[in-house]
Amino acid sequence: MPSSRILLVDDQREVSRLLHSALDTLEYDLDIVEVPSGEEAILDSSLNPIDLLVSDYRLPGISGIELMRKVRKYRPNVKVILITGQADPNIRKEVSESGADAFFIKPVPIADFLDSVERHLGLVGTILPPEPVVPGEEAEIQPTLPDLMVHLRQELDAVVVLLLNDKGVIQARAEDLPDGNEKVSLLSSLLSIYSAGQNVSRLLGQKVASNWYIFDGAPFDLVFAPVGMEHSMLVIGKGLADEEQVLKTFDKFSIARKKIEMILGEIPSDLPAAPMPPPSSPEADDPDVPEMGPLLRESMTKLNPADVDDFWDKAADKHKAPTEPDMLSYDQAKELGLGPEDES
Repeated sequence: MPSSRILLVDDQREVSRLLHSALDTLEYDLDIVEVPSGEEAILDSSLNPIDLLVSDYRLPGISGIELMRKVRKYRPNVKVILITGQADPNIRKEVSESGADAFFIKPVPIADFLDSVERHLGLVGTILPPEPVVPGEEAEIQPTLPDLMVHLRQELDAVVVLLLNDKGVIQARAEDLPDGNEKVSLLSSLLSIYSAGQNVSRLLGQKVASNWYIFDGAPFDLVFAPVGMEHSMLVIGKGLADEEQVLKTFDKFSIARKKIEMILGEIPSDLPAAPMPPPSSPEADDPDVPEMGPLLRESMTKLNPADVDDFWDKAADKHKAPTEPDMLSYDQAKELGLGPEDES
């Protein structure tokens, strides 16, 4: 695989060096260049090919967003990761809606940053199955899983969207959890909810669980729901559960969930229906067994042992076995309904 060229742009050298050192841990042939300003980045990228631009939002001179737009005029295929340490929610919203492929809040979570670099440079495989290509037909461009997750995050102005498997392990993400210290506890609790919801859905006869959960919290609301048979999705953001917002949240979330289920191939069409309860005992309505009726009708009441013994004694007297194994008396045959009918 040819070398991928990464341009790091940050006026804080310690940040650039930290990201550079982190990138050096990846086992790939990477050409990593550091520059302190947007103007130098524009000059460098105009003279040299660039595969990934990693830029701080606030730079001396132009901003990281302006830099991204200028670079993309003559490097339209460049991938962009923006980083910001700004606490202003308006700036964070501007960064999230800028069109960057990913963005991170300082301090940058290194593991997630490296994962994003690998995915956007195509250095790692994807969990998605390859799309079949029909010979002679032009394949329609379909949104990828990261595209759908980023789009959902932007539509809901959310902080993070996570795709989890049925073990609670993150399979894909659009950004990361705002508080890494609570990640393990949160995902563990959500896994318990997921398992309980799947059990209830099966009892209700659903082929694919369609339930979802909304948590109205502070400072963030949570939306959580199963996706297909083996995954679930978590969205975290402000105002998702507000009365005027919750219907939009449900609508956008549901649309994204269906598309992701299709991509993952988790909409089964041949699952057996939920088992029906066993039919009632046929003896209850059998006219040929009238003596069982009273016991079956009174099966929910407690029987006196003496009454039970009396019932079986009468039944035994009514259906006595023949005294001779090979012979029946006339009275016994008549009693069993085997004798000739009386002539009138």
